[in-house]
Amino acid sequence: MKGAINNRLIIKLSLSFFLLLVIIGAAFVALSVFITNKHFEEVTQRLNGEVASHLINEKFKDTSPFLEDGSVNKPLFGDIMHDMMAVNQGIEVYLLDEKGKVLYSVVLDHHPGEPVAHIATEPILQFLQSDKKAHILGDDPRNPGQKKIFSAERYQVEDKAGFIYIILAGQQYQMVNTQLFSSFFLRLGVGASILIVLFAGIVGFISVWYLTRNLREVIHHVKRFQEGDLNARIPQAETKDLSTLASTFNDMADTIVSNMEEIKSVDTLRRELIANISHDLRTPLAILQGYIETLEMKNQELADQERQQYHKIIWNSSERLSHMVGQLFEYSKLEAQQIEPHKEPFQITELALDVRSKFELLAKEKNIGIELESTDNIPLVFADLSLVERVIQNLMDNALKFTPPGGVITMEVKADEDHVAISVKDTGQGISEHDQQHIFDRYRKSKSPSNGQGSGLGLAIVKKILEIHDSTIRVISQPNLGTTFQFDLPIYAERVT
Repeated sequence: MKGAINNRLIIKLSLSFFLLLVIIGAAFVALSVFITNKHFEEVTQRLNGEVASHLINEKFKDTSPFLEDGSVNKPLFGDIMHDMMAVNQGIEVYLLDEKGKVLYSVVLDHHPGEPVAHIATEPILQFLQSDKKAHILGDDPRNPGQKKIFSAERYQVEDKAGFIYIILAGQQYQMVNTQLFSSFFLRLGVGASILIVLFAGIVGFISVWYLTRNLREVIHHVKRFQEGDLNARIPQAETKDLSTLASTFNDMADTIVSNMEEIKSVDTLRRELIANISHDLRTPLAILQGYIETLEMKNQELADQERQQYHKIIWNSSERLSHMVGQLFEYSKLEAQQIEPHKEPFQITELALDVRSKFELLAKEKNIGIELESTDNIPLVFADLSLVERVIQNLMDNALKFTPPGGVITMEVKADEDHVAISVKDTGQGISEHDQQHIFDRYRKSKSPSNGQGSGLGLAIVKKILEIHDSTIRVISQPNLGTTFQFDLPIYAERVT
């Protein structure tokens, strides 16, 4: 299977569709019953709209609804009700005056003291104005507050006028209708339930399959990645229904692979670092240990000049060891991004002069000249003064190592519209094009014609310091033609504007 979906998700989706269809089905059944009932009422009222008119024409033509004393002709209405119920037991006949007062009805009690029923005449008038074709509900005298379909017609007998009001869905009709409605609703509900279950099953299966196809594909590629296929990616992630999830997985996978490669690289570099540190620290430590043991064992036998020479060697070795450890800690902080540059405006030419003065004595001992070339009006630069000084010192230290006696080291400072360029040039043996690609790697050392010593971190530190200044170090060199290191710093005035 390409991708497995959790059973709980399938159950939740299926139940959601089932409940949705049940709600829709129940609403459909209720709406169908309501509309059917209204339709049946309208049809019944339309078909029997003239019943009241026919009754007046047939029954009141020869016999008056009122006796000579003005009272209601009850025997007449008894016969009318008998004839009507023989045809339709759901019909109820009422005699009303013009204001809607019920004068008589066989279905009502007319005992003395009983309240007289009244029927609103507005629906009756609307029904008559619609030519007895409109679907209008009127009052039910036997059930106050309820509305029923009716038929009505005016009558005029001598000085008496009013309405014949016939309820077409009387109490008997209501009882039969309630019984049949319950049975009908039960049959309709059972049928609808069966259809809903079948339809919900089919629609649920198709919907779950269709809606989760992209999710299954995502799960498939996630499992491939989990099982070790680091190249597993979701194709065309941006076009998927779950584009955010798919794109996030691809980005996460790329990040994980990148981090793994970085961890492997760091692990390799760590092993190299331990090996290089062990090798570089072993030499000064061995020198220190050897000469200290010699002093302890032969202190009385050594001449003062030899003893001073031994002390000088021990001092130089300890200085070299301290320098190496300091560079190691400095590079570690730079690599871990624990050093933040504190930028300020300063004059780079003055800094170059200070660095030159610090190296003049050492250069003089090696018979190497140091020159500073600078144009007039060099603008202020915006950088960390101490870190930039460290860069120039490392470049000068590197130049001294590879410049032979009688050579010259040239420091040059020049400016353009946006930057100040600083370069350190030596007249040493130069660097081949192949080696230029690796000289900034940590513990990548070139052989010095002078002493072959160095920690291999100087140029790596230079690169890291310039990176946190958003700058780069460039090297220009050819074998036997010397080497030039150059970097740029931004002009302070440009930054302010």
